[in-house]
Amino acid sequence: MHLLRPLLRRSLLLFVAAAALALAPRATNAEALLVVEADTGKVLQADNATMPWYPASVTKLMTAYVTLKSVKDGRISLDTLLTVSPTAASQAPSKMGFRPGTQVTVDNALKMMLVKSANDMAVVLAEGVGGSIDGFSAMMNETAQKLGMTQTSYVNPNGLPADGQITSARDLAILARAIIRDLPEYEYFVHIPSIRFGRRVTQNFNRLIGRYPGADGFKTGFICASGYNLVASATRDGKRLIAVVLGASSGRMRAVRAAQLLDRGFAGNGLSWLRPSLGTVESLAPIDASPPNLRDEMCGPKRKRPASDEDEDTVASSSGGETGATFFAAALPPPVFKPADLLAQPAEASEPVVVYTGPTRTGAALIAAVAADAAKDAPKPRKKKTHVAAKKPDASADGKSDSKSDAKADAKQAKADIKADTKPAAKPAAKPAAVRHANAKSDGAAARPSEKSAVAAGDKPKPAKPKAAAKPKNDGKPAS
Repeated sequence: MHLLRPLLRRSLLLFVAAAALALAPRATNAEALLVVEADTGKVLQADNATMPWYPASVTKLMTAYVTLKSVKDGRISLDTLLTVSPTAASQAPSKMGFRPGTQVTVDNALKMMLVKSANDMAVVLAEGVGGSIDGFSAMMNETAQKLGMTQTSYVNPNGLPADGQITSARDLAILARAIIRDLPEYEYFVHIPSIRFGRRVTQNFNRLIGRYPGADGFKTGFICASGYNLVASATRDGKRLIAVVLGASSGRMRAVRAAQLLDRGFAGNGLSWLRPSLGTVESLAPIDASPPNLRDEMCGPKRKRPASDEDEDTVASSSGGETGATFFAAALPPPVFKPADLLAQPAEASEPVVVYTGPTRTGAALIAAVAADAAKDAPKPRKKKTHVAAKKPDASADGKSDSKSDAKADAKQAKADIKADTKPAAKPAAKPAAVRHANAKSDGAAARPSEKSAVAAGDKPKPAKPKAAAKPKNDGKPAS
């Protein structure tokens, strides 16, 4: 027994060291990961969860929350018409691209913003609810403080790059819980699989929806400085979890990371008594630091193609540096599926939600509105090249033809026509001796008929003579 004690002590020390390694915060340039229970806020896993981060388009969750609270409180309705301003129309993509003056309902603007991540629709909602971007941003910040999002500040409603636009995984989990708790009747906005505008169908950028079992929200985000972000939720057997991933290396990896967090959370923790409690999400202590800037990693010259929120190229491996010791210390099993398995399967079949411009419509009026949007959104037909080619002869003569091959063909044909028209007419004016001399060099036997024709044509032109005049052209040519 005494001999076993040193071995047990050493094993316990190794176990504690592995646990400390798993619970230690990661480097500031790593991902921020967090998974919590939606109803209680209990933290199941947290890595860099209180590190300040640029939110990117997950900002739109707060835009949706403030807007829907205004709807719920009766200040506006989902049918309220809002107008696209020049400021909204000038926003950078991703956007719907509507012209200033276009009208859209709150309902349709929310759907376009949350599914397509349309930056212009976020501004339309901000101006419609708060009067201006600054006015709405003040509402967003006031709401964040009320919810306990102490690490968050907003400058705009869409998450486009701004120094003062900051949040954390902790604060985003608090916001997600607030949406579930305070707006259950409007929660469907955050898990719409796809929308259809005119002829365009846009899938939700959150790849878990329709692929991961039980996935039911929320929102993605990306800017170069933040990397790929995702707030996701899923429900199994009556238990709902919220996962937050900030700074993933690609659109696909943020989905993989979230799926791993959710899987481990649903699997439970048989050895939870060996781990110190992480408390609730509100009790996580904020870190006083500046947000990491991932611009060089995400949008640097080493990137094969420009990064965007729609990017699905896997840059990092599925393991992401998580070792077996981490899983052992956390007492959580590895993911039950490979990332490739999750992403390879097609999303569940679903009918896209129709969105449109103008006031709320139903029935035949809705069909007509959709058709009108489809007509406006249809690409303009290009002029066929055949129509342009029909007008080429003049252009070719002027040297302004759009097609070099057509110009050459036209010039060749024009030259042939000039030769055919002018050569017979020039022969009668030539001296008979010159004609006789030229023809004698090529074919002496054929010179005399040609000479008689030319003289006759020069003395007395007759209508029937062009036939005879054509003979020197053919007979006078040397055989090839």
